This record gives sequence, C-alpha cells and structure tokens, in this order.
Amino acid sequence: MKLGGYRNREAWVDLSSGQVEYKPLNEEYVKKYIGARGLGVKYMLDNGPEVEPLSSDNLLCVMTGPLTGTRINMSGRLCVVTKSPLTGTVTDSHMGGWTAARLKWAGFDNLIFKGKSDKPVYLYVEDGKAELRDASDLWGKSTRETVAAMKDRYGEEDLSVMAIGVAGENQVRFANIMNEHDRASGRGGTGAVAGFKNLKAIVIKAAQKGNMPEPADNNKFPDAQKKALKALMDSPVTAPKKGGLSVYGTNVLTNITNEAGALPTKNSMVSNFEHAEEHSGEMINNTIHVSDPTCHACPVACKIEVEVKEGPYKTRVESYEYESAWALGANCFNGNREAIAKMIDLCNEYGFDTIEMGNVLSTAMEAYEKGLIEESIPWGDADRMIELIEETAYRRGIGDTLAEGTGRAAQAFGNADLAMVVKNQAIPAYDPRGIQGIGLGYATSNRGACHLRGYSVASEIMGIPEPTDRLKAEGKGELLKIFQDLHAFSDSLDICKFSAFAENAEHYAEQYSAVVGIEIDMDDVLKIGERIYNLERHFNNLAGFDGKDDTLPKRFLEEPATGGSEGEVSHLPEMLKEYYQVRGWENGVVPEGKLKELGIA
Repeated sequence: MKLGGYRNREAWVDLSSGQVEYKPLNEEYVKKYIGARGLGVKYMLDNGPEVEPLSSDNLLCVMTGPLTGTRINMSGRLCVVTKSPLTGTVTDSHMGGWTAARLKWAGFDNLIFKGKSDKPVYLYVEDGKAELRDASDLWGKSTRETVAAMKDRYGEEDLSVMAIGVAGENQVRFANIMNEHDRASGRGGTGAVAGFKNLKAIVIKAAQKGNMPEPADNNKFPDAQKKALKALMDSPVTAPKKGGLSVYGTNVLTNITNEAGALPTKNSMVSNFEHAEEHSGEMINNTIHVSDPTCHACPVACKIEVEVKEGPYKTRVESYEYESAWALGANCFNGNREAIAKMIDLCNEYGFDTIEMGNVLSTAMEAYEKGLIEESIPWGDADRMIELIEETAYRRGIGDTLAEGTGRAAQAFGNADLAMVVKNQAIPAYDPRGIQGIGLGYATSNRGACHLRGYSVASEIMGIPEPTDRLKAEGKGELLKIFQDLHAFSDSLDICKFSAFAENAEHYAEQYSAVVGIEIDMDDVLKIGERIYNLERHFNNLAGFDGKDDTLPKRFLEEPATGGSEGEVSHLPEMLKEYYQVRGWENGVVPEGKLKELGIA
C-alpha cells in the first residue's frame, strides 16, 4: 500500500499465547473507513458483535489515523475501540498528548489486542517492533506510579506510556486507560477490558526526528495546512490567548450553560447551580491555574493545569475539565473547586471516568435522600465523595455497587429512574431540556449518552457554524446528523474534536487529500462519516440494540427544567422521528438498502 500518512503496519497481539503478528493495512478498509475510529469499528464488526466485553474474545484496538503524528495541526489524537463492558455497545474513546504521534513515529498505525494473558504484562514498542514483557511488579500501582516506573526503566526522553490503574485491574465498568500526564481514554470502560486481559500498560519509545510521516502531495500540503491554521487562529474559540479554550479551557462553558438553565444539577433535579461560578473556567483561571500543557502539533493548548498548594485537598492535576468539574461539582451539589481538583486527581490515579464517577455518586446521593439506601452519602459532602472514589476503585463496601456504573447502581438501589443514563452510560454536562439537540444526540449516540458524537451545542449555544434556537425541536434531526457524520470522519483522521470550532469539511478534505494522496471533497467527508456512523449502528443492531434504546431518562421527558430554561422538557419523540427519516433508519435499525447504499458489507 502506497498511501501517505500511514505506516502500513499493525501489531496484532495475542495475549493468550504471547505472540505478536505484524500485518499490513487493508487498503480497501482504509479507503472506506480511514483509520482510528472508523477502522477500529470495522475490526470490531469483523470480530463479531456477539462477543462478551469482558472475555478473551473481545478486541482492544489502539488506533491512529492518517493525520496522526504529522505536521497537521491538532493531530495528536489516539483512539481506543472495543466492546464496552458498561454499555454492551461498540465504543471508541480518544485521548490527546504525545502517545499517538510516538506510536506512528515508532512505525505502527495500530495495536490490536486479543486473548487474555495468564499474568500481568505490558507491551513495549520501539523501531517497528512490539514485545510483551512482565508487568507483575507493576500490578497494584496507580497510573502515575506506572508511568514513573517505566520512565525510570527506559528514560524520560521520547517515551510515552499508556496505563491502567487499580480501577482497571478490578474491572470497574467505567475504568479508563490513562496516557502520560492525565490524558484519558475516558469513556466506555476501555480500562476494564485491559484489566480483564491483564494488560497493564503500553510503552512507546520513539523520536520525532526522522520518523514523522511525510505527505503524499508536497505541492498541496502547505496550502492545506496554512488554511486550516488560519481558521484556528481566526476563531475566538480556538485562537491562542483570545479568551476561549486556550485561556479558560473547556471549563469556559460552565457559566454559559448555567445561565442558560442547561447545567444539570443535583442529579438533574434542577438545571442551574447557584455556586457554579466557584468551579467555572474564569474562577479557576484567577485562583488555582498554574500552567497550560498541550498536545502534539496543537497551537490551542486547552489544558488547564491546576495546583492546590495547601490544606486537605492539596494536589496538582494537569487538566481541570468542564465535564469533570461539572460531574463532581454541580451534579453532586458541590461547589468546592479545590475538592473537585483533588477528586479529579484521584480519578486519574485510580484510572476511571470522571463523568461516570460523578454521576454514580449523584445517583447514590439521591438514593440516600429518598431513603433507598442506609449508607450516608449527603449532597455536596466532598470528603465523603473522596472516600467513595477510593471504595469504588477497590470495590469495597458500597463501592462494589458503584463500580458497576450509574445504571446498574440505580437498579441495585431499587429505582432505575434515578440514573441519568442512555444505554447505561451516564450523561455529560448539558441538560437536554435546555439544549434540545444534545438530548437527541444523547439518545442516538452509538456509544451511550455522549456529547462528542454530535456536538450540536456548538450551534445551539455558541452559534457555530451558525446559530440555531436551543429550545426548538424542529430541524434538530438534520443538524445532528451533519455533526455526527462530520465528527465520525474527524475522529477517524484522528484529529482533535475542537478543530471543528474553526475548521469545516472542506478543511478536512484538503488536509486528507494532501497527506494521503487520495482526492476527496467536502461531500466525500460527510459520506464517509455517514458510512462510519451507520457501521457503528449496524454493529449495535447485531448486538441487540434498536429504537427502544434511543431514549432519555424519564426526568428529562417529564420534569420541567429550571433557571434560564424554566418549564422546558425534552421534545425527543418529535426530534427522533425527524432524525430517523433523515438517517433512513427504521426504528433505530439500519435497513439492508442503506447498508448497500453506503457500501457496508
């Protein structure tokens, strides 16, 4: 295969036998599904949608795309694809940093794991070779302890480490894989799959010099790269030091969504929080913000590193994200920004999803308030929350129930309606009563409740690429489809989602064409994205999911919002009808004709 951007080399690792097989990429597959998310889902479909997530038959796919590790801006993303132990759906979860670029520089596009090792192992990758090594001495260590141990062993220079923590080892259903310094493959339980397989870490040693992939078309590449960079520099959201992501990080959204009455609070019993300002991006910037780390080839630097220098919550954590701050803050009726920083730090150390952790805690708090459990878990009790994070990681006491995830925990508490979940994955930080399109996005996301499958918030709150009324249902089906298809393509390149605040399908098409050497246009971008989104849906259909699963918690459909969206409920049925029509689906199922139209075998 002679396409630009790719290394044309994968390591297929059989953890049961300890053998590593090197394979070239399937050219037909990469032309149809690009790489990263799209190609990973194709591998999952070929492997069989019926496999049990926590079994030796499940795949764990560590994927890059054709732009990864190149000079293209924001091309430092890595994607992990598997069948989720939390949802039972196919899931993909992306992380930033330098690991993805180093994997490409080390000579690989992807690492595919199957089977289960009989003892803890890690994979060492360097110079086009991958070797399993004993990780018995690492088992039981936190993610950061594991990273530190590997740096002591192999040196800090040109080294990246992905690792699971205690939560992954104990197969907490929302355990993640941590990457270098607090970057996470955060959703869907990828870390639990690694833990089941006894895969503790992936260690990659590779320098950029002499190893960066060159574009196929050096005549087109400079112009494509410059146009995309200009778009990033001209956008008030992505331009460095202009008040958007690079100044306040993702947490710039806290005050905006709160004022709109779209910040889910107290397990979504209300939709605004009187103390939201305390953990907002503006407040963090003025109090505990200390640094702005960034990823490979990224001029935006959206990460907000914070430090609490004294007191009971003394800590330093690289990324004080909007979703994490909300989940452990407003969602749990907690306005203590320093305690939130400590909790984010602990979640990163143990290795699990902050969004799910915050949701399962808020569900337990409501269950306690309603007298469903005897365990004392009061609203906003930061010290009790910290105790429960540890109990969950080690599956001790009630933590064993919480470790099963929000949906299963609510059922164990005796009231499934307390769980703000879709397909058993907890919601992120946008109330679907105050932002109608995102509610449709939660319901139809192929990996469970998610804002990143189709970020309609860009239009409904930020007016990008053009404003739409956040409280109106009409037109949201078509709007969401465009966002979902565009993001499916960019996730397969793999390029940062935040690029979409400035770049469009034309920018993506030009950069892909220049790097890979296959000419496509913006219509092709959306068609390929549509193919990938339908591929995921087809996997889920074969795994037993259909229209009955495209729904929202009763609270959003029946209980009115407060604050700036007072009186609103989600108009999901109306939007879902339009969405299915635009998609060409029948009750949430991709029909045979649509599969043939998109070339999905």
